[in-house]
Amino acid sequence: MVQPSVEVYWLCQGAVVAEWLVDAAAVYNEVSFESRHSYPAHVLMPIGTLASLIEWSFRSLPDEILVGIDPDHNRPNPKSVDEVFDGRIEGMFAGQGYLMGDPHLINRGDSFSVHHVPEEWTDGLLGSDRGPRGSRFCHYIHSHPNCVAIPSQADAESAQWTEGCEMILGLRYTPEGSLPWLEDVEGVRRSLVPATSKDALPVIGKAVTGHKIHGLELIAFHRTGFGVNLLITDSEGIPIGLNL
Repeated sequence: MVQPSVEVYWLCQGAVVAEWLVDAAAVYNEVSFESRHSYPAHVLMPIGTLASLIEWSFRSLPDEILVGIDPDHNRPNPKSVDEVFDGRIEGMFAGQGYLMGDPHLINRGDSFSVHHVPEEWTDGLLGSDRGPRGSRFCHYIHSHPNCVAIPSQADAESAQWTEGCEMILGLRYTPEGSLPWLEDVEGVRRSLVPATSKDALPVIGKAVTGHKIHGLELIAFHRTGFGVNLLITDSEGIPIGLNL
C-alpha cells in the first residue's frame, strides 16, 4: 500500500486514478472472487468510474450524491470473467453482461431528498409510476458520507424503480464535521480496504478536498434484496488484481 504522503497516479480510461485506490480495488476483488458462489449475478465497474464517484462524493460533502450509469453496449463483459463469475440467474437485471458506462452526477442533498431526480434530468414523457427516479438511467449509485454502505429503508424503496443495479458508496474520513461515523449497522458490508485495528484509523489516501480517507465501502444489490457481486475492472473489463 502506498504511503499517504506519496502521490502516485495512473491513467485509466481517461481518468487519473490514485495508486492507493488501485491497491484497494485489488483487495476488494479478491473478496469478490472468494465469495463468487454466494451471489446470483455479477456486474463490472471500471476503476475510472469509481475514481470519479469518490471525487464527486468528497466535493459534495456534507451532502450525499446520486449518480446514474448506463451500460456500455459496446463493451460486453470479457468471456473469461463471465465464466469464472458465472451467476445462477441470467437476465436478473437490465444491463447485465456489459461494463458500466460513463457516470452522470444527477443530484446532491440529504438522505431524504437525494434520491429524487431533478426536473432537468427528466424528459416529460416518463410517468409517475417510475417513482422518484423517473429518468433514463439503468444503474444508480449514491454515497453515504461517514456511514457504512448498508441500504436504509429509503434506499430500498427507491431501488424498486431501478432496472439495473443499485449501489452504495460508503466513505469514512476526517475531519468528520457534523457527520460522525456510525458503525453498528446490520447487514453485509464490503470494504474497499484491508481489515485494520479498531484502535487506530489507517490513512489509505487523500481526497482532492484535503480530507483524509480512512475507509471505503461499496455494495451492489438488486431491487429484490439480493446482493450483486461487484467487480472493479480496468477499461477492458478485467478485474484489478485478478489473473483471469
